[in-house]
Amino acid sequence: MSTTTHTSDASPARSSHAGEKGLKSGSLGLVSSVAIGLASTAPAYSLAATLGLVIAGVGLQSPIVMILAFVPMLLIAYAYRELNAVDPDCGTTFTWASRAFGPRTGWMAGWGIIVADVIVLANLAQIAGQYGFELIGADGLAGSTLWTTVAGAVWIVLMTWLCYLGIEISAALQKILLGIEVVLLAALALTALVRVYTGHGVAGSSHIALSWFNPLAIDSPGAFTKGILAAIFIYWGWDTAVSVNEETEDANRTPGRAAVISTLLLLAIYAAVTTSAQAFAGAGTTGSGLANPDHSGDVLSGLGSEVFGSHGIGWFMTKLLIFMVLTSSAASTQTSILPTARTTLSMAAHKALPARFARIHAKYLTPTWSTVGMGVASLAFYLVLTMVSTNVLTDSIGSIGLAIAFYYGLTGLACVWYFRKVLTRSAHDLWFKGILPGIGALVLFGLFVYAAFFVYADPSYGTGSISLPLVGSVGRVSVLGIGSLLVGLVVMVVYAIRRPAFFAKEVIPVSAAEVATAE
Repeated sequence: MSTTTHTSDASPARSSHAGEKGLKSGSLGLVSSVAIGLASTAPAYSLAATLGLVIAGVGLQSPIVMILAFVPMLLIAYAYRELNAVDPDCGTTFTWASRAFGPRTGWMAGWGIIVADVIVLANLAQIAGQYGFELIGADGLAGSTLWTTVAGAVWIVLMTWLCYLGIEISAALQKILLGIEVVLLAALALTALVRVYTGHGVAGSSHIALSWFNPLAIDSPGAFTKGILAAIFIYWGWDTAVSVNEETEDANRTPGRAAVISTLLLLAIYAAVTTSAQAFAGAGTTGSGLANPDHSGDVLSGLGSEVFGSHGIGWFMTKLLIFMVLTSSAASTQTSILPTARTTLSMAAHKALPARFARIHAKYLTPTWSTVGMGVASLAFYLVLTMVSTNVLTDSIGSIGLAIAFYYGLTGLACVWYFRKVLTRSAHDLWFKGILPGIGALVLFGLFVYAAFFVYADPSYGTGSISLPLVGSVGRVSVLGIGSLLVGLVVMVVYAIRRPAFFAKEVIPVSAAEVATAE
C-alpha cells in the first residue's frame, strides 16, 4: 500500500515536529507504544469482569480457552503490522479498508471503531467511579447509581482533558499505571500458587492439571463458543498502539511491532492469572469458587482478600488490588479516547467527516474537535443509558463484541485483498500478508454471525429482550450490537449525499500492492 499525500482540512500546526496531519511525530518509542497497547485492554479490569463468566461457561478448561482466544487476535495483529508497514495512517482500518475495498467499506470500518470505543468508555467510566468509592471505603456511594454516574462522568472529562494535553503526557501516565498493574497481577498469581503448593489454599484449591489445557474436555460446542466470545473481548484494545502510528518513531515499523508484542504479553498475563486463580479458588459455584454468581462480575476483589489476607500487609495488598482495577479502567478510559480521536481525525482529513474534526491544537499537536467530540459523545451515551436503565448499559457492553469482530475482521480481509498480487513473492508474504490474516478474519466473522444471530439473539441472553416486527422477541444485546452498526450505515448514506468527494474515490483511490513497489 503506497503512502499517498492525504488532503487535510486541519489548520497548519506551528511546529517542526508536526506530521502530515499535524500530529506530533516521533513522540513515542516502542516501550511507550506497547504500554498504550496493553493499557487499552485494561488487563486487571478485563480479568475482574470476565474471568468468572469464562469459568462459569467452560469450567476448569478456562486456561485453554484464554489461550485459544488469543490466536485470532495475534493473526489480526499480523495484519495490522503488514498494513501499517506500507501505510502508517492513524485511520488504520478505515484507511486500509478504503484502499482495499472502496470508500463505503472503509467508512463503515471507521464507524465500527467509533462505536466500540464510545460504548466501552461508558462502561469503563462506571467501573472507575465504583472502584474509586470502594477504595476509600465508601461502599454506600459505590452502590449508588447516582453517585457512580457522577464519578464516572468526572472520569470521562478528566481523561478527555489529559488526551487533549498531548500524547506524551498520555504515554507517560500509561507507563506508570501499567507498571503498577502488571506487578500486582504478577504478585497475585505468584502468591496464589505459593499458597496452593505449600498447602495454604482454600476449600477448592488444587494443583494445576494437564486436563485444564484440553479443549475437548469442554461440555459442548456451545459452551466452548460462549467461552471464546467472552475471552476474545479481553484481548481487544492493543490496536491503539497502531492508531498512534503518526506520532511514533519509525512509524512504519514500531507500531506494528508494538501490536504483536502487546498481544503476546497479554497472553502471558491472562494465562498466568487464570491458571493461578483457578488453582487457588477452584471453579466452584459457591464460596471462593470463581464461578460463584455472587461475584462473577468482579472476581479479583474477593480473590485478593483470600490470597493476600485481610490484615497487615495483606490488607494493604488487597486495597492495592482494588486500586489496580481502578487505574486499569481509568487508563483504558484514556486510551479508548486516543484511537477514536485519531480515526475521526483521519476520516475528516480524507473528507469522510466534516473538516472541523481534522483540526489540530497549535501547541499540543493533538486533535481538538476529535478528542473533545469523543469525550462528549461518550459522556452523552453514558448519561442517557444510565438514565434509561443500568441493564441497558450492561447489555451495550456485551454488544461491542460485534463491533470489534466487524472491524478486526475487515482488517484481516483488507490485508489479504490489498496484498493479493504479492502473496507468491515469498513465504513471508504468503503467511503474514495472506494466510494468517485471512484465517483470523474468517474466525472473527464466523464468531460475529454465530454471536449476533444465535447467542446474543436469544431472548434469555443478557438482561432483557426487544420485540421486533416480523421477527419477534430478540435479545437486547444483539439488537444493540447490530443496531449500532446499522445507524452508521444511515449516517454514511446521508453524509455521502451531502459530501460525495470521498465516496467518489477522489481522495483514497482503490488500489493494491504491486510486486515492484509493495515494500
